[in-house]
Amino acid sequence: MAQSETDIGRPALAPLSCCAAATPLRGLLHALTMKTYVATPLDRERNWLLVDAEGQTLGRLATQIADALRGKRKPTYTPHVDTGDFVVVINAEKISVTGAKLHEKMYYRHSGYPGGLKKRTLNDMLERRPEEVIRLAVRGMLPKNRLARKQLTKLKVYAGSEHPHEAQKPQKLEIITR
Repeated sequence: MAQSETDIGRPALAPLSCCAAATPLRGLLHALTMKTYVATPLDRERNWLLVDAEGQTLGRLATQIADALRGKRKPTYTPHVDTGDFVVVINAEKISVTGAKLHEKMYYRHSGYPGGLKKRTLNDMLERRPEEVIRLAVRGMLPKNRLARKQLTKLKVYAGSEHPHEAQKPQKLEIITR
């Protein structure tokens, strides 16, 4: 009796490996699998969104603005491609915060010289530059890389209710609140 035959007279089956068993089906399975969509700069569609910040909580507002800037609200979201929309924020001076953050939250910056640490409270920042409060909050919620710096340039913040982007016809973005 030959080594390739069993006791009954049939040839013995070779041990199966994962690749050998899948070889006949590989072409069929490859054709049936879904391809992951990857957006390119040519595919992106950028819209203009308008956000009214009056009475909105700062952090909750900033997370939704950051998502819109990155494009996470779209089905074509790709992490390494800028697929986000332009966001225009009005009434930045009328945001609200919870607790005692108005007087206790501090903003720090440094001049680069020894002893050059400057600090201001949230209340001072809202009096001087309310646009900067929202910009800094959104900036903290974006990744720390070149793409995020590029995405942050699509954020336009204004203290009052007037803005110069009427020609772009921004659509109102509904802020989801709990």
